[in-house]
Amino acid sequence: MRSKIHSTYYMFISFSILLIILAFIMDSPMEIFIGFKKIIVESDILITDYIKLAGVGAAFLNVALVVLSSVFLLILVEIKPNGSTVAALFTMAGFSLFGKNIINIWPIIFGIWLYSRYQKEKFINYVLISLFATTLSPSVNVLSFLGHLPYYGNVFIGLSLSIFIGFIFPPMASYCLKIHQGYNLYNIGFAAGLLATLLMSLLRAFGINLETRLLWSTGNNLLFSVMLFTLFTIMITVGYVENGKSFKNLLRLYKKPGRLVSDYYLLFGRGITMVNMGILGLYSTLFVLLIGGDLNGPTIGGILTIVGFGAFGKHLRNVFPVMVGAMLSSLLNIWQINSPSSVLGILFSSTLAPISGQFGWIYGLIAGFLHICLTMNLAYLHGGLNLYNNGFAGGIACIILIPIITAFRRERE
Repeated sequence: MRSKIHSTYYMFISFSILLIILAFIMDSPMEIFIGFKKIIVESDILITDYIKLAGVGAAFLNVALVVLSSVFLLILVEIKPNGSTVAALFTMAGFSLFGKNIINIWPIIFGIWLYSRYQKEKFINYVLISLFATTLSPSVNVLSFLGHLPYYGNVFIGLSLSIFIGFIFPPMASYCLKIHQGYNLYNIGFAAGLLATLLMSLLRAFGINLETRLLWSTGNNLLFSVMLFTLFTIMITVGYVENGKSFKNLLRLYKKPGRLVSDYYLLFGRGITMVNMGILGLYSTLFVLLIGGDLNGPTIGGILTIVGFGAFGKHLRNVFPVMVGAMLSSLLNIWQINSPSSVLGILFSSTLAPISGQFGWIYGLIAGFLHICLTMNLAYLHGGLNLYNNGFAGGIACIILIPIITAFRRERE
């Protein structure tokens, strides 16, 4: 089995071990135990910052366990590393700071495994969808602990519905990709938003509504900025060395529009892809600090997701115009630019980076501007059950924008 483990997976395993060590340095075992229990049993709909809920140690431990289990799942199905696996693992890491935990991810994954069995196909064809589909993991906690039925009844309903959601998810995700034509990098978020909206509508029809939630930690900018800057500098350095001590192909990578499917890992190699990812990480972290935002579970989750998709569609050239457009929208609208929803909206607006890459920076600005307006109003529809709310907003933005853009401007060759 050892010979089958790619060095890229060893990097993620090492990263997870480092997080476990940091967790026990920063908090006592008892604090981690108490915090970890809260992560497992409490509601984790948007926005639930695990650092605020459970402490840094428990949050880091959760990230490590989720990443390790995801890596071992990929190794088990014998899928080789590529841009999508890297993006999936970084996304799992990021959202394990606000919404995903080592327990609530499995019913969704199991449901998709059942679908692969139903289709009589190998799970390797669905394993990446299953990881991304854990965006709906909050449904496990929420449905299992609503309190409308005896405890075990709630658990049974929560697990059964979550498995069923996983079972019907793959065809939804495939169809949604056709709708936005690859211009929304968080395609799974779009599909999940539709399913979560349906689920929430059914719950509200029977008098079950979810209370809004906002757990948002502050005061850790210095600590987390040092950690993030160190991590991304290491990534750039390692990538530079692995790329023959050069930045060769970086400009070629920047010329790619990023439209799905754009696998930089396979196109240009791991070295320069890591450089691109590290640059995006530094840029995103600086962006949060410059607009007066907080570095915490959700924002670090957003940064790590951007970094992950630096292997699968994003680069500085196509991300910058969209995020600037989102920032301008936040400056002009009624929401404070450094409010939780605005900061997350700006970070995750980069899901529309392919619009900028394909049609130019002006359209990127427009896409980012409109994305903020959409994302601020869509969370109510799914009640916070879809962690990739910005992927949902990005899909709707594409449905509106792409026909208009293509009607007045031909795509760049």
